[in-house]
Amino acid sequence: MEKDIALKILSAVEANFDKQTDFLSELVSHPSTRGQEQSAQAYMADALSERGYSVDRWQINVDDIRQLPGFSPVIGSYDDAVNVVGTHKSATSKGRSLILNGHIDVVPAGPLDMWKTPPFSPKVEGDWLYGRGAGDMKAGLVANLFALDALRSAGFAPAADVFFQSVVEEECTGNGALACLQRGYKADAVLIPEPFDETLVKAQTGVIWFQVHLKGLPTHVAYAGDGANAIEAAVPLINALHALEKRWNAPEHRHHDFAHHDHALNLNVGKIVGGDWASSVPAWCVFDVRMGVFPGQDLEAARADIETTLLQAAEENSFLRENKPTVVYHGFMAEGYALSDDKSEPASSAIKALGAAHKAVTNKDLEQMAITCTTDTRFFGLYANTPALVYGPHAEAIHGFNERVSLESIKRVTMATALFIADWCGLEAQ
Repeated sequence: MEKDIALKILSAVEANFDKQTDFLSELVSHPSTRGQEQSAQAYMADALSERGYSVDRWQINVDDIRQLPGFSPVIGSYDDAVNVVGTHKSATSKGRSLILNGHIDVVPAGPLDMWKTPPFSPKVEGDWLYGRGAGDMKAGLVANLFALDALRSAGFAPAADVFFQSVVEEECTGNGALACLQRGYKADAVLIPEPFDETLVKAQTGVIWFQVHLKGLPTHVAYAGDGANAIEAAVPLINALHALEKRWNAPEHRHHDFAHHDHALNLNVGKIVGGDWASSVPAWCVFDVRMGVFPGQDLEAARADIETTLLQAAEENSFLRENKPTVVYHGFMAEGYALSDDKSEPASSAIKALGAAHKAVTNKDLEQMAITCTTDTRFFGLYANTPALVYGPHAEAIHGFNERVSLESIKRVTMATALFIADWCGLEAQ
């Protein structure tokens, strides 16, 4: 790319950045937890329409995606699950096409009194913008949009088709991204600006969500010895799952990108409910579990291992031996994905282009990292034969209290993204 063109693009990002910060603040103010994403999606759809993009806004139909590879089981209705895609159609189509993907859904805020400022009343303090979803990942979603704006402000447009995707369901299934594939959106590469500190994610673990359902025998606490406490019965099962976690993390089971990571796969008991009355021995208990898997680890075999582990542990309990725990899968059923395993020319070219863009902005080589969580890249990399790159800003306390994202980091990522688009897609006159 000619130096003067690159400078025009970088200057355009700088000139638009106050507007970008205001746009991000407005988007963070929409409390787009699962099932409540509609107002935020309407805001994104309007922004795309105002910019002249063709906008596709649709309600996800589970029956359309249920049989596709990568589908995660769901509990409840998808009547409120809406995706938004804005399309730029190139006049010349001389470059390579691109998907700019990001998710609009955010995790719950938790107890509000534990926040420094209200989670959906974003606030800027110094270099930080605070708010739920500011980092994960509305900052990246907005960076995608304003990277395209910078090209336009500099007098250019991508010389290939670009699909801007704002999806739901990333935090619990990924079915929003899968629905984009089912709807026919394909490209030569994908960029997802998740907040991983301006590094390129070379590998990510997969995730399995499941519930364990237990039934006990209720009785008055005066006769507790005659009952079976379903909540207490969960303890040995949880211990058995942690033993499975240790076994899966053993060196001989690790993917090569995690060879030196002693504990890449994390089991989390994220929720437990049970019982009906303080003076009654609880008759039921349900606990929710999140477990990681390595890239290449077979999900069917992993599920079988989980279920066998629970049943073997139940055999050691006199009540559970006759009242077996049951497992329900209710969310993520996600394979791991390693960009590093993709040796194709498009993958190497995309990585090289992003590396060059990053260095042009930061004067540093682009570092690569393996992460112990999942992103939507797996759908494109595993099921659409498309290299999927994760590269986003520096954020802190994502999924925690006082989530915040660095404004200077957002600016650098927006600049690098704009240069990457210009290189990958090529440029044509606006």
